[in-house]
Amino acid sequence: MTTGEGLTVGAVAELVGVSVRTLHHWDRIGLAPASGRTWSDYRVYDDDDVARIHRVLVYRELGFPLAEIGSLLDDPAADEHAHLARQRELLLERISHLQEMVSAVDRLKEAITMNAPLTPEDRVEIFGTDWKEEYQIEAEQRWGDSPQWAQSQERTARMSKAEWKQVKADADALNADLAAAKRVGVDPASPEAAELAERHRASIAQFYDCTYSMQVCLARMYTQDQRFAETYDALEPGLTQWLVAAVEANARAHGVDPETATWE
Repeated sequence: MTTGEGLTVGAVAELVGVSVRTLHHWDRIGLAPASGRTWSDYRVYDDDDVARIHRVLVYRELGFPLAEIGSLLDDPAADEHAHLARQRELLLERISHLQEMVSAVDRLKEAITMNAPLTPEDRVEIFGTDWKEEYQIEAEQRWGDSPQWAQSQERTARMSKAEWKQVKADADALNADLAAAKRVGVDPASPEAAELAERHRASIAQFYDCTYSMQVCLARMYTQDQRFAETYDALEPGLTQWLVAAVEANARAHGVDPETATWE
């Protein structure tokens, strides 16, 4: 609603986006008073009054207390252009700060998304239907008190679904190359076999630091656990024993006696 002399408090409240109660309060404390009154004693705001309210809103948005805002606006040493220049400078600083906060939130969202733990459905998608939850339970029961388990849990907690897919792809490629080497008769003690043994150790080291001695112990476990042996031998008959021989030969080349290898 308007009068012939300006805007009523209700019209100004709607225009600037604050409540009538707030404008009444600012009027009472002299922060943004209405310069006129209607014949029935209602507040009336002219263009200068509304401009002052806008400046109050900007300073308030910047976190200034009302008393300080009043001092700034009533400072006789500051003209209109000085006020606007100051407000613009503070707004730019705030925009820059908010942009940094948005970037930080985006990075956090990305980290949370990337590091989200795999669901059972994700595991089946990546590792196939052969993967079973009891494998994880069995592994924890067997190695849960070891530093390698703790290290593995810490590293895998940071791995994304895409990274797990890469782990699976790399493992498939390694297994295919191991099977091909065995199929064509590569000597387990040869440099070619040693390179494959190093890739095998690196695949383990993604999860925990794996020494040559540890790798020997793991390779021997493949022959002791029928599930491992069946997995490798399904790729190429005799692959389990060939891999053990390649790992032991590579360990020997690095100063580790496979006969006395321990989990260290």
